[in-house]
Amino acid sequence: MADLFDSPGETRPAANRPLADKLRPLTLGDVIGQEQVLGTEAPLGTMLASHSLSSLVFWGPPGVGKTTIARLLANESDLHFVQISAIFTGMPELRKVFEAARMRRQNGQGTLLFVDEIHRFNKAQQDGFLPHMEDGTILLVGATTENPSFELNAALLSRAQVLVLERLSLADLERLTQRAEAELERKLPLNAHARDALQEMSDGDGRALLNLIEQVAAWNTDKPLDVNALTTRLMRRAAKYDKGGDEHYNLISALHKSVRGSDPDAALYWFARMLTGGEDPRYLARRITRMAVEDIGLADPQAQAQCLHAWETYERLGSPEGELALAQAVTYLALAPKSNAAYVGYKAAMALAKQTGSTPPPKHILNAPTSMMKDQGYGAGYSYDHDAEDGFSGQNYFPDEVKRPALYVPVERGFERELKKRLDYFSKLRAQRNTDE
Repeated sequence: MADLFDSPGETRPAANRPLADKLRPLTLGDVIGQEQVLGTEAPLGTMLASHSLSSLVFWGPPGVGKTTIARLLANESDLHFVQISAIFTGMPELRKVFEAARMRRQNGQGTLLFVDEIHRFNKAQQDGFLPHMEDGTILLVGATTENPSFELNAALLSRAQVLVLERLSLADLERLTQRAEAELERKLPLNAHARDALQEMSDGDGRALLNLIEQVAAWNTDKPLDVNALTTRLMRRAAKYDKGGDEHYNLISALHKSVRGSDPDAALYWFARMLTGGEDPRYLARRITRMAVEDIGLADPQAQAQCLHAWETYERLGSPEGELALAQAVTYLALAPKSNAAYVGYKAAMALAKQTGSTPPPKHILNAPTSMMKDQGYGAGYSYDHDAEDGFSGQNYFPDEVKRPALYVPVERGFERELKKRLDYFSKLRAQRNTDE
């Protein structure tokens, strides 16, 4: 949870302190949730027990305790706590921070430098931390809501351990609610269902929950409010969704895998989650069309047409009417027979094409527009398939140096079942023609 003070001993005036500040944990044992990093056998528990705290990067959503844990680590390690934000800090300010940390070190005091939104620093700024981490001037604890693998330099990541902090569970949020009620010395004026709804509104964000609790606690009411009364008085918190960040890719992955897994209910849910998060329906139209090609393919040739028609319908109708057409396409895809045979065949063909380089086609399938080319054997021995009784010559169309591969292997599902019959039939004819020769 965000903090404005530079050292652990400072406190805010008692008056007008937000509830989130009043309930800030005083020890790591008071932190709600994050047992996967704070437990006795978890990374931070092990580090503290062995007195070997190393530089860290906390990766997780807002309101799960990144700042609080960093501050408490400084307390329990006897380190001076300094907090900066990458949004408001430039190189001149960083140099002052490093110089102050160097002076403290000379006086026997270590510094835990907490950098909020560390992914906002560019490469040069991130590189600026490295010498000070290596010589022990600072112990760096960075916090980010973005995937460190993509947003942080490899050199910085090699010197810090990434710890994943998770959204607070409903059980965690209930514990936080009870702690807030103890601080307020009264129960919230909500019935059980409204209490659950309030916690769900926080979307796993502890700070957001405490802000909501503070609003609800200020209401004057004679009886507990139900869900309808609660939602009427409170605006529901928008779900966390960054169209350019991890949530964007996490949700499209969930949608894609739900379609691949033939679960229309889950597919519609993730589709709706992306729309309510503000995703561009045109992006979804592109992605579901790709799903039709990649995961359904020729098992149902109509799937791609369904997506393209839904896309066109959206372009004509716009929102919100056109989104129904996209939802219909998502449902169709989820229930369609699945095959990635064409996709696998394409990738195999690309790999073979790179491997065989510039190997020319066999001469019998090359045109011979000049006499010199005819003399070179171009077109010699070519069999015109339409002249064959069954419309199939069985000739080789691969380079002479390339052994015939099996790139496209249809599955026994949907329309590809029929294509497999055709492929097997042609393979049998080809074998007979080659034997006759």
